[in-house]
Order: sequence, then structure tokens, then C-alpha cells
Amino acid sequence: MSRILQISDTHIVAPGALTCGVVDTATALRVLVQQVNDLLPSLGPIDLAVVSGDLTDHGTAEEYEHFCEIMSGLRLPYRVVPGNHDARGALRNAFSDQDWISSQGPVNWRLDLAEVSVIGLDTLVSGQPYGALTLESLDWLEAQLGALAGFPVLLMFHHPPVKTGIAPMDAQNLRDATRLRQLLQVYQGRCRIACGHVHRMLTTSFAGHPLIIAPGSAHAVTLDLRQRAPNSLTLEPGAMVLHSLDPVEGADFTSQMLFASSYDGPHPFED
Repeated sequence: MSRILQISDTHIVAPGALTCGVVDTATALRVLVQQVNDLLPSLGPIDLAVVSGDLTDHGTAEEYEHFCEIMSGLRLPYRVVPGNHDARGALRNAFSDQDWISSQGPVNWRLDLAEVSVIGLDTLVSGQPYGALTLESLDWLEAQLGALAGFPVLLMFHHPPVKTGIAPMDAQNLRDATRLRQLLQVYQGRCRIACGHVHRMLTTSFAGHPLIIAPGSAHAVTLDLRQRAPNSLTLEPGAMVLHSLDPVEGADFTSQMLFASSYDGPHPFED
């Protein structure tokens, strides 16, 4: 079985600082890392963790150094894709020792596991809160899907190409997803799409495939479905998502939310 852990929207700031003046994202990520390490014996092997964007809050070298220091304790290999709070150059410098990161252009990558190929896409538009896929990225994705020829795919990127009902976030989603939709509509293999950005767990579909939006690791976007809702955050518990694919023929992906902090239990059920 292939298992991929999705962590999203860590928003790490400089040591000692708080995100938006209220969220201790560094402590939240340290707790998440420890929780993952503690859960590994009961979850079984996990092939990879992916941080689906907004690793940092301002995209500075200091913030990436802080992020990498915290993540160094994770007992899993991990990869990242950029979000709108990231800076491509500083992110690339932070991971320059990794063979999966490109030296120029969009930060796109593919990793082939036993039962699934994980594809990371770069939706960052520098200086903008919304996302987009460049022609280069779309051409690259088309080539990857063609080569995979129906093999199961977990496609991961930051900005969702769907509306969530949270107006401030819907204004910042993935722009012009027409060609992405076309590429995925004709893909014959099992495919699951995993995004971040919204800091809330949502499930829907896109181009005929299930789409999961992961919760944030430290805080949530406020659930306010009014048309003129303000853009705000709420200090809800952090969480993450474990995506799994069973090798049994015909099996589909499962995606489970895991809380990012410890809790009491397990306790046996009474007879």
C-alpha cells in the first residue's frame, strides 16, 4: 500500500514571531512533527509527506531556515509545492540540495511509488494571492500524464480550482483551470487531487476526480459562508490528511484527517 501524508499551510515566520500576531505556527508544526512520529508505529509505513504550499508567511530566507529546522525532526522524507505566501527563489535556495527541485522555472516534480505516482504542481503567481498554472507547467503535466498512461496519480498543488463557499478564499483560488480540467477529464487512471490554501478540510470533485482540500497545520480560515464575509482566521485545532491507495485491483484512494496534536487513548470498548 502507498501512503502519502499531506501537511498544509504551515505559515512559518521568524523565530519568536507569531503569524498575524496571534498564531504560534512554529510550535504547532513542532507538535505536528512529534505527533506524526508518534503515530508511525500504528499507521504503518508512510512513503512520503508533502507540504502543499504556504510553508512560510513572507517567503524570507530566515523563515525557510526556520521551517527546515522544524521539519528536520520528521522521520519521513518530504517534498513541498509553493503557495501564494511563498517566494520561489528563496524556496528553491532552501531545498537546493534536493534532486527533485528544479533549478529554474516552476517547481514541478513527480515521484513514482509502488502503487501511485505523486505529482506536485507550482501554482504560485508572484505577488498575488490567487494561483495559476503556466503554459510550461500545463505542457509538463500533459507529458507526465501521457507517460503514466492510466497509472494511479495523486496530484498535489496549493490553490483549489473549485469554489468552497468561503468568498474571500474563492476570490483567491486557481484562475483559468480550463486546460487542467481537460487534461484530467481524459485521464483514464485513478486520480485524486489534493490542495491546500483554504485551511479547512473539504471534499468535492473536479474533472470527474475526487478533490480534497487539507486543513491547516495551525489555524483555520473562518467558516463564514455569507457573501460579504470578512477574510479572517480562527484558532481551530491543526490537522493533516493521510492519503492511501491499496494495491488491490479496483481499490480507490482513501483520505483520512488526522489531528496534529496528541489526545487521550486508545481505550478498549466495553464488551
